[in-house]
Amino acid sequence: MTLIKSMTGYGRAVKTLLGREFTVELRAVNNRYLDCTVKLPRSLTFAEEGVKQRVKAAVARGKVDVLIFCGRGGRRTGPGQPEPSGVGGIFAGHERHGPGVWRSQRHQRSRVGPASGGFFWLEKPKEDEDELLSALLQVVDEALAAFNAMRAAEGAAMEADLQSRGQTILNLVAQVEAGSPQTVADYRARLEAKMQEVLERTAIDESRILQEAAMFADKVAVDEETVRLRSHLSQMQAMLSGGGAIGRKLDFLLQEMNREANTIGSKCTDLALARVVVEIKAELEKIREQAQNIE
Repeated sequence: MTLIKSMTGYGRAVKTLLGREFTVELRAVNNRYLDCTVKLPRSLTFAEEGVKQRVKAAVARGKVDVLIFCGRGGRRTGPGQPEPSGVGGIFAGHERHGPGVWRSQRHQRSRVGPASGGFFWLEKPKEDEDELLSALLQVVDEALAAFNAMRAAEGAAMEADLQSRGQTILNLVAQVEAGSPQTVADYRARLEAKMQEVLERTAIDESRILQEAAMFADKVAVDEETVRLRSHLSQMQAMLSGGGAIGRKLDFLLQEMNREANTIGSKCTDLALARVVVEIKAELEKIREQAQNIE
């Protein structure tokens, strides 16, 4: 079963491949859509699109920042930084062959030779970008696994909370449904008492009282709204159980539930029922706040 996930999360992976130590960190916060930013050393800029595609395949929504570090020879390069350079770095591992001529001991393909004015030049070996990308993506996958595990754990906690709140709202809706007929009966009793007081000895037209009570009952009836609200709650519970990227669907469903709750509130003339509707709205607001963090 696919679990729901939170949009916030953190994942990190470190692995040494091809003589380099790759470090990948992923951080994400809430966002309406997927917004992925990759920051990596200049020597790995060719891998940016590949990393983005790998993240998009695993994440549906949220603002995701990917930070990539690369270390080699005891030196670490961070996002936006060039490869370490300098005389010490260039001459390390090279031996001198004649005046101003140096040859690499470690990289047979590197060539260091004399140049005019006492300067030297260094030709670095060309690296296989596909091989580097494949190695980097292995580390990205490990970081994504940790990242998604954290998001799934938080999502499971949110699912339990939302399911509980959904059941609370169903119980409150049951109270509204049970109290609605009593509201009409109370209105009819008040109407009869008022007419008795006004007309005193005059006979009361029972049919008129029934007509007024029927009109009032139609005005305050909440059957349609409670049926729709129950249906929306059932859909929400099914969506939570089914898992997946349900955040935007849940946003829409909550708008519909709030609309039904507002309509019920406008029809409630009984103080006790009005308080129950306020509780329903409060629970819906708490669900809405939680839903803002669901992928």
